[in-house]
Order: sequence, then C-alpha cells, then structure tokens
Amino acid sequence: MTLEPITADAPDMRRASRDRLSVALMDARNHTLHALGRLDGSLGPALAMPLLPADATPPAWVAGHVAWLAEYWIARNPQRALGPRCPRDGVRTASVDPGADSWFDPSLVPPAQRGSLVLPELPALRAYLLETLEITLDLLDHTADTEDALYFHRMALWHEDLRGEELATLAQAGGVSLGLALPAAVAARAPVLLPATQWTLGWTEAGFALDVECGRATVDVPEFEIDAQPVGWAQYVEFIDDGGYDRQELWHPEGWAWLQREAERDGRRGPRYVDQIGVASGAVLQTMFGKPTRMSGSQPVLHATWWEADAWARWAGRRLPTEAEWEIAAVHAARQGFRWGDVREWTAGTLRPWPGFEPAPWAAHAELDAQGAFGRARVQRGASFASRARMKHPKARWWALPERDEGFVGFRTCAV
Repeated sequence: MTLEPITADAPDMRRASRDRLSVALMDARNHTLHALGRLDGSLGPALAMPLLPADATPPAWVAGHVAWLAEYWIARNPQRALGPRCPRDGVRTASVDPGADSWFDPSLVPPAQRGSLVLPELPALRAYLLETLEITLDLLDHTADTEDALYFHRMALWHEDLRGEELATLAQAGGVSLGLALPAAVAARAPVLLPATQWTLGWTEAGFALDVECGRATVDVPEFEIDAQPVGWAQYVEFIDDGGYDRQELWHPEGWAWLQREAERDGRRGPRYVDQIGVASGAVLQTMFGKPTRMSGSQPVLHATWWEADAWARWAGRRLPTEAEWEIAAVHAARQGFRWGDVREWTAGTLRPWPGFEPAPWAAHAELDAQGAFGRARVQRGASFASRARMKHPKARWWALPERDEGFVGFRTCAV
C-alpha cells in the first residue's frame, strides 16, 4: 500500500488535521527562516533596513512576533483547549526567552517604537523561532483532533503565512530579493458574464477563519459582467496618458485630496515603485526587490492604492466589483477564464462586520483587530504571488486603508 504524501501548502489547510498541521507549521517556519536568511545575506545579522518607510515595522520584529504570538496563545496559554472561547487576558506562563514580551508584545511596544528598538540579532532570533516551534509541535502531538483543540495551532499557521507575505513586502521596500517569481504575463480574455443569483457571504466550512470572514450575510446579486483577469499595465498606462492623474472628476474627493498631498511630497504619476512609463508599449519600469524590472503590458498592475483603482475604473466607465461579485466569479467562473491569485485585489466594499461577527480573542495581540478599521478600510480579496497556496481561498477576506500601497495589490472591474 502506497501512502499519499502530506501536502503542506494546499488551500484546504485551514481545516487540517493534527498530522497535516504539524507538517504545515514546520513548512511555514522554514519559509520564515528562508526569508530571514535572504535578508541576512543582504543586510547583515541585525537586519537593519535604512530604506524602509518611517511607519514600516522592521523584519526582525515581524519574525519574532510570529514566534511570540504562537507561544503566547499555545505554549503559555493553559486555556488553549477552549479555542475561540478562550479569554483574551487569561493567565500566562513565562516565555522561553525572558526578553520576548518586552520585544514582541505589541501592547508593550507600539509601532512607532519598533524602528528604534534594539532587537536580537539573527542567531538569537533564529534560536527563539526554532525553540518555540519545537514546543508548539510537541504540544500539538498531544492535542485532541477537534476543532477547539486545534484552533490556536491553525491560527498560528495562518498568522505566520500572513506575516511571511509581510516580510516579502518589507523586502520589496528594502530592495532585497527573496527569489519570488513575479506574476506572469497573460493573454487578455473577454469579461465574464454571470447570471443573477442569491449569495451568502461568510465562512461556511469547518476550520480556522479570520473573525472578519465569519458571520453570514445573504445578498441578492443582479446579473453582472466582471473582468476575467486583473487590470494590466497596458490598460493602466492608457489612463496615465489620458491625464488620469490630473483630472479631478475621475477621483473620489478623498482620493483627490490624497493625490494632492502626494504631489506636495514626491509627486504621484503611477503606482508605487514605478520609475518609467512606456506610453507606446504599455509597459512600465517598476523596481521589484531592488531591481528595475520591465513589467509587460499584460502583467497585472501592482502596488496600486484603492484611490487609484477607483479612479481608473471611473475613467474606463466601469466600477470595482462588490465582494459578492468577486467571490461568485472566483467560485463559478474558472472555466470561463476567471484568473485570480497573482495579486490581492481591491473591491468596492468598505470593511464592515457581517451579522454574527464576534472578535477573535487573539486578534488584538496580532494587531489584526478589524474593529478599528470598520467603516474606514477597504476590502481586498484573493491572494498574491507572495501568498502561500494554502492562503488562497475564495472566501478569504483582507483589508487595508485606501491609501495603502505597499502590498502586492491590483484590481479588476465590472461593467456599470
């Protein structure tokens, strides 16, 4: 009898059993250590990144926080078996590293202080990452194969994968290559027409889900036409060439105000990291991981803000898709050419909770407490080339403020 190999990076890992979860947690930690090794090779063991924006979190803090959060909610948490019913501020045992809380607990070290914090250098950081993983895996071996018992181990996997993508955005900002393959150029496909339907938003499966993915909202969705792939550079260059960044009527009022503030600093004539624009070819020169890279006209736009996505859609006589429209297409339109997973994608929606939402006990410690973003942030769907495959689920839901552009984010549109 031949046993099937355990796949660690598959989209169904949110409901992984104990054995598969153990392999995936090792895979995620190896991925984190690989990223740190690449950064070490370019930056040295202190991982100092002088090119980072002032509001960016240092990569050493991100990696240490990954280990800290898992340790805090698993190894140090006597009530971990309660799963999502676990109280946020229950009793905790001591960390394996006496300095861990003072370095990596976000309630003790606010974002503004992290850039000046003296963090452990890479050898000590690596030791903390390995020791906490060993404890996590040992506890997992003795954990019941139930939803509540596995909840925090699944959370730790999801959080580490998310922070792995954050490390990639930091590497992009700091000009360090992680060896990631950029989205491929793809032939244009005709938009997809989907019939009217009723759709239920919200996580409906067993397994781990982010709190803003939970709850239920059933909506009536009229017939709609949606792009088969995200907007490409050739399409975006036409917008630039047509004076898109100078035409106030194309911009949301808050977006226009943001654009004027950008103009007072370094100016803004395209998405982040774009250095040159080829009007004739539809290609752009965009700095990717420290290297000027020719992005072809048929590659998806990267590093766009929501304001830019919305302005492009208005210029094209189209609109951004609703969450329901995007999700329906991702679930039902693959055979019609609907392609996703190269870039995270802005949708029309402002982040709001669905009926039944309950904040996750760990979210504030992970700085993923969505409640402060409700009514302000915009929703992103899909995943990017820097996302692990196990994060790519049609119901995955993320968010960012509309001016944020450091992530690997693009967009697609719908007919008005």
